Amino acid sequence: MKQTLKKDADRIISASLKAVLPDKAVQRALAEFKPGAGRLLLVAAGKAGWQMAKAAVDCLGHVDGGIVVTKYAHVKGDIPGVVCREAGHPVPDENSFRATQEALELVSGLAAEDTVVFLLSGGGSALFEKPLIPGAELRHVTEQLLACGADIVEMNTVRKRLSGVKGGRFAQACAPARVYSVVLSDILGDPLDMIASGPACPDASTCEQALAVAEKYRLSLSDEARALLRQETPKRLDNVTTVITGSVRELCAAAARECAALGYEPLYLTDRLSCEAREAGAFLANVCATHAGDGKKLAFIAGGETVVRLTGKGMGGRNQELALAAAPGLAGLDACVFSVGSDGTDGPTDAAGGYADGETLAALGEKGLDVFAVLADNDAYHALKAVDGLIVTGATGTNVNDVAVALIQPAGA
Repeated sequence: MKQTLKKDADRIISASLKAVLPDKAVQRALAEFKPGAGRLLLVAAGKAGWQMAKAAVDCLGHVDGGIVVTKYAHVKGDIPGVVCREAGHPVPDENSFRATQEALELVSGLAAEDTVVFLLSGGGSALFEKPLIPGAELRHVTEQLLACGADIVEMNTVRKRLSGVKGGRFAQACAPARVYSVVLSDILGDPLDMIASGPACPDASTCEQALAVAEKYRLSLSDEARALLRQETPKRLDNVTTVITGSVRELCAAAARECAALGYEPLYLTDRLSCEAREAGAFLANVCATHAGDGKKLAFIAGGETVVRLTGKGMGGRNQELALAAAPGLAGLDACVFSVGSDGTDGPTDAAGGYADGETLAALGEKGLDVFAVLADNDAYHALKAVDGLIVTGATGTNVNDVAVALIQPAGA
């Protein structure tokens, strides 16, 4: 039973990721694109940046200059006319700052007849950054937001006010040139001003909201940073056209199609999963326990982005923690829960996510591992590795949030 479930999980993951690769999505977004009479430049930022840029250049035929800023190990080769840079994620580093400065220099001094194709995907908040405070403090603010369990909207509401490119400021830097922005969404509901903190989108958040986030999580901020939180961001941009292409809904729909092809009856729970990872894992395990006696092959699908509250010093990511947290509730069931990040990287690890089934809890026990102690130490990576529960895909070239799936098979099937 375990091998059948694991094999099905692998097929669902593979089919889902293949369906949301950005190549065709970028081609669709550029189908009606008409560049201006002047220079055509390309800037791509995010974990899917290289793949999007490669697809765009293939579609456009050429660019007069360009730069990609993406995560380490995500550049897969040269792109004609485009410089490729790798930088830090989820916390920005000096390479993030240097690469972003290169992008700003590329688009400086442009004319109204020039065009910037701006390709944006998740991860851009860390990768595409020009700090208005010392880089070390910006990294500390990001680390605080990650550690306290702030959601992505709260994080970006603060970070865009500490940045020279976020919250519409990159589009301002391109003016008077036209910006054609193609966005691969990684945020629930596709709020343009929050995806990678909206470098080419007017900011809908307010100073009051930013200050409220700082107060809610008791962030340690310098006087300079607090003053920046009180400065309003651009609320109107006249030089930008934006197209959203790709989202977590497509990822979930692809998972549902493959589940059906494997004989499961799919139920699409949500594409807005937003809670602590361990709570989501326990919930999906409870769903399995409720329906284990239905006598049918069932699949429950949830897309979105959970958060991890750091209580320990272990290694893992939100998808691994979700899967591990499901293990106690799955014990003895002919069912599994798996969760995977569409970009192929989950937290600071080489895994894309995690898998647990009815045998995982006992297997952990045989290794001397207590699942609740592991979760308290946020060490899902090493625990799942010990029981062959890691999902490893490598960098996928896309980023449209995560998908978690619970599979149930009839007892003895």
